Amino acid sequence: MVINGVVIKSFEKWLQTLGYAESTVNASTNYVRDFFFYLKTVGVTELEQIEASTINSYYKYLQTRTNKRQAGGLSQNYIASNINALKRFSKYLQETGKPFFEVTIKAQAETTTNKTILSQEEIKALYKACENDVLGIRDRAILSIYYGCGLRRSEGIALNVSDILLKEKRVYVRKGKNYRERYVPMSEAVRNDLEFYIKTAREQLQSFKAVKQPALFLSMQVSRMHGNSLINRLHHLKRKAGINKEIGLHTLRHSIATHLLQSGMSLEEVSQFLGHASLESTQIYTHVSHE
Repeated sequence: MVINGVVIKSFEKWLQTLGYAESTVNASTNYVRDFFFYLKTVGVTELEQIEASTINSYYKYLQTRTNKRQAGGLSQNYIASNINALKRFSKYLQETGKPFFEVTIKAQAETTTNKTILSQEEIKALYKACENDVLGIRDRAILSIYYGCGLRRSEGIALNVSDILLKEKRVYVRKGKNYRERYVPMSEAVRNDLEFYIKTAREQLQSFKAVKQPALFLSMQVSRMHGNSLINRLHHLKRKAGINKEIGLHTLRHSIATHLLQSGMSLEEVSQFLGHASLESTQIYTHVSHE
């Protein structure tokens, strides 16, 4: 079977049908697209030609490839995500009756201890960097969801305004990891920030178009904000706050987990707050909090 864009499009629809988060769908298809480009450079044009040695060669290539965005090579997280995407692609090929290949490589992502953690002072600086205009009020709400509620990137993107239960002081997470739903408690400060955003800035953004948009975070075009837009706003706050660290939305989640443990909250409570399936996923933060 010829390797082309039709296969990638079909793979994308398969992921969407299974209910994968939009960010996972986009990343997986991009990783497979990169893989196809590599195959072309080594003369592989059909799925039947892909062997274990092909995958191993690609893995070695990723380990030596330079990073296009910054100096140095690719991060372990990037490589691991790339290999995991190929495993999903292999499963798709197998389940749709196409020629498939096995991916036996176990790429190790970096541990959370290697992740950037912001101090409580740095978090305060991010909040302080939020202005009092529409975008600033929205920025504060973004911090409240990703730091105050500790949501994952895809969970925050998927939120609708109806998921913010202000009276109950809860956030309803419909699209959690592995399709698990949960309710996340919010502090009084988080509740106030979200209520102020929903009733002022979001109302103003929604007024730009007659069609009602259910998404919590609205762009200036009155559409659901995506990951890159949210990250851009976080980087804007980082620059204003004078923070010289590489951070992303997940940094806020790592930071709140660490701060909660430092405040004396039990491992079980933090695990439930983060929506972890097991305590093992949460345990890594105990090492970070001690450090």
